[in-house]
Amino acid sequence: MLEASAVERAAGRLTAADADKAVGLLVGCAGKVVVLGVGKSGVIAQKIAQTMTSTGTVAIYLHPSDALHGSLGVVTSGDVIIALSNSGETDEIIAILPALKARKVPIISIVGNLASTLARESDVALDASVDREACPLNLAPTTSTTVALSLGDALAMTVMEAKGLTAEDFAANHPAGRLGKRLTLRVRDLMHPSPNVAPADGWLSVVKAISDGSLGAVNVVDGSELIGIITDGDLRRTIERTDPAHFSSLTAEQMMTRSPTTTTEDSLAFDALRAMEDRPSQISVLPVVDAEGKCTGMLRLHDIVRSGI
Repeated sequence: MLEASAVERAAGRLTAADADKAVGLLVGCAGKVVVLGVGKSGVIAQKIAQTMTSTGTVAIYLHPSDALHGSLGVVTSGDVIIALSNSGETDEIIAILPALKARKVPIISIVGNLASTLARESDVALDASVDREACPLNLAPTTSTTVALSLGDALAMTVMEAKGLTAEDFAANHPAGRLGKRLTLRVRDLMHPSPNVAPADGWLSVVKAISDGSLGAVNVVDGSELIGIITDGDLRRTIERTDPAHFSSLTAEQMMTRSPTTTTEDSLAFDALRAMEDRPSQISVLPVVDAEGKCTGMLRLHDIVRSGI
């Protein structure tokens, strides 16, 4: 509750002029955003840098101590600095301010003291002050780091919106995440070579094709055109309703489900999943066809689920 109230108060103190200037510097950044912080502020700085990078703004975390010993070389013209310090007097950050000024890079600070050296030397100082920490001793950085993180996230999200980042852009930076997979993983990435039988093939040929393919179904093709599908369920139901004396005359065409639901290689795997599940009776396999209706493969529900979508 204490931290939530502190975040709310920080939002109330944030002026439109300061927010607009900070966002403008970040949107107009021709280089990268370099985020600085020491100790717990350093941990928050790393998170802000990662959030910005994943939402369309290239950002890195730079430890001020490393910057003092050569790593300042990563800061170049066109970059923007975001510096985090609750006191605004963190020794390592204050020590590199002259070098940052010499590089003429704008500085956005997230500070707990607007009268501090860091705030005075910044192009924009965002007020992250708190009345007390959530720590019972009012010592461990808790409330202050939560407020700093909230301000950093707010900057990142506002810049993301200003740049017009789409869900597809976000997914491109998260190819292994659930959202990324839903927006990038295609049927061709998961499909299997098409197990086919001809319409006139007998039931033993169908059984053998299903067993050999190990996909729980076979496509019925006439030449290269898909005309039906036979699943394990179709096979069982056909056997149940057929007199054993007539098994030898059964053909794939008699056993198949005609005009089955299909997908294409270029379709999103997530769309194929919806096609399987968003229906009165769920299905577990989809034939894959091209624009001319030629059967090119088969997609299993199991493979989509295993992909982590």
